[in-house]
Amino acid sequence: MIEIDALTKVYGTGQVRAVDELSLHVPAGSVVGFLGPNGAGKTTTIKMMAGLLAPTSGQVRLGGFDVAQQRSAAMVQFGAVLEGSRNVYWSLSAWQNLMYFGRLKGMRKARIKDRARDLLTDLGLWERRNDKVGGFSRGMQQKVAIAAALIADPPIVLLDEPTLGLDVEATRTIKRWITELAGELGTTILLTTHQLDVVQEVCDRVAVMRQGRLVADLPTRDLLASFRERDRYEVRFEGAAPPGFDGVTNDGVTTINLRVNDPNEVYDLVERLRAHGVVLESLTQIQPGLEDVFLALVEESSHA
Repeated sequence: MIEIDALTKVYGTGQVRAVDELSLHVPAGSVVGFLGPNGAGKTTTIKMMAGLLAPTSGQVRLGGFDVAQQRSAAMVQFGAVLEGSRNVYWSLSAWQNLMYFGRLKGMRKARIKDRARDLLTDLGLWERRNDKVGGFSRGMQQKVAIAAALIADPPIVLLDEPTLGLDVEATRTIKRWITELAGELGTTILLTTHQLDVVQEVCDRVAVMRQGRLVADLPTRDLLASFRERDRYEVRFEGAAPPGFDGVTNDGVTTINLRVNDPNEVYDLVERLRAHGVVLESLTQIQPGLEDVFLALVEESSHA
């Protein structure tokens, strides 16, 4: 559904390659976390996908349509929320914005009204639907921008920092929408955010950029598994740690984190604890979170 081939964006006299030979293919119904540190090229890539920037070279196809050669057909394929951009008209009300963007996408008026009512109600904006967006808070403006991107149920949704400025409840709503859009409608979603817990929760695949290049592109589960820390374990048991053991005790349960060079060291620890009469509650190999993996990837690629 999203096809990016050898996409490159060079600024100036070629000294700054914001995006460097990027290739990424995203099948229909996928939710992909598109990650990278500041300056990695994520937003530049999304702006080229949205037709807001012309690439130096390479190609982007959305729903099979080339963004450069078949712009009108490609633009109908997606809705977008772009970080740092004014995505809606501040002089219009929330309701007027949704009506405008719905008509722009070719929707019938009755359908726009039904869809707009559902979106604004879900985001807690129904009572403010007739107020001008320019008078809204940053978070409320973001809600209207997200609703405008989704008004026509596009087959592709590009979300650049969509939860920026949102409260916990609104963030939960956006995560639910992402899951429902992909699972029920087969919508393809490309999500960039610094909230890696959101990515780990809703994305079935993660692509990581650094300095304009792709350094990882794997299903989320496989990416986490590839960075599993085989030499770290967590041991939990009731009661305080015996003398000679370093652990943290909370609510009567002690946790010991152990880094080993040889797996046999884990068995040695268990035997030593048993010698003190300790009954283990659990012994777990520590699994990294997406934040750990992301930092490791960025660190590795910086030394490559």
